[in-house]
Amino acid sequence: MEKVVENSTAFLARRYPPLVEEKIKNRYRVRCNNSDSRLSVSQLTEQARGCEVLFVSVTESLPRSVFDALSDTLRVVATLSVGVDHIDLGAAKEYGVKVLHSPDVLSDACAEVGMMLMLNAARRGHEADRMVRSGRWTGWGPTQLLGKELTGKKLGILGMGRIGQAFAERARAFKMVIHYHNRHRLDPSLECGAIYHETVDSLLVKSEFFSINAPGSDSLKGFLNQEKIQLLPKGAVVINISRGDVVDDDALIQALKNGHLFSAGLDVFKGEPDIDPRYAELENIYLSPHIGSATTETRNAMGFMLIDGLDELKSGQRPTNCII
Repeated sequence: MEKVVENSTAFLARRYPPLVEEKIKNRYRVRCNNSDSRLSVSQLTEQARGCEVLFVSVTESLPRSVFDALSDTLRVVATLSVGVDHIDLGAAKEYGVKVLHSPDVLSDACAEVGMMLMLNAARRGHEADRMVRSGRWTGWGPTQLLGKELTGKKLGILGMGRIGQAFAERARAFKMVIHYHNRHRLDPSLECGAIYHETVDSLLVKSEFFSINAPGSDSLKGFLNQEKIQLLPKGAVVINISRGDVVDDDALIQALKNGHLFSAGLDVFKGEPDIDPRYAELENIYLSPHIGSATTETRNAMGFMLIDGLDELKSGQRPTNCII
């Protein structure tokens, strides 16, 4: 394993948490994108010239052209994310660039956001907040903002990895009945009584609440389309903490408008942050700006994992979070 040279120059394409940046600056000569805004491919390429280490996040796209332009010096890309679909891994491998990511430490934070989405969508928390803030609340009423209870409801989870399992654990505390579909059935010791479905369609038919937790992939793009939504029971609630492009926006919006779905909660969107403007016009959807891992504890842990991986590369070892 080729070592990363001591006192290498690093470029921070986005600002990391202060404790993480402090550790990075103690190890490298650092250049920063002080605007902390998303850089275009050309901007990132220009600002990262001459750097051996490139720190990025899911907002930065690293196509082949970046590796072509930076091949003389670039040795490592470290991304503050689990997913790496924003990086051309083939080009990285071709140029001998190591790619580090930060898995396994954000499951709890993402599961908490899943519960936040589900509770707000089911109990209309966002509508209640707006009613009070706008002064439209005229007092208690027996039919005011009636929502759906979670207790006893069937929760279908697509993707029972670490995040899916952490989400299921929290949902059980609300006495929900867990159903799931996964590429491979879990060991019974990990299922904790959850009911496995061989097919996604079988899962959808049973899901009064449906949460998409599967990692993003080409095969899942546009998965939640009109056909799949129609398999859900009328009045179902949909949650997405996976990838935005898993959802067919037209189909979801139509189902929310015509009442087939009671509500939805989304933390990720196709084309984010430039999302479909029709979402903002709907009352029965809870929207959050991709904050699944947004806790101080988790973002620090993700950053420290990248730093530890780089330290291992310096000593000639292969880190466990090194993809290539």
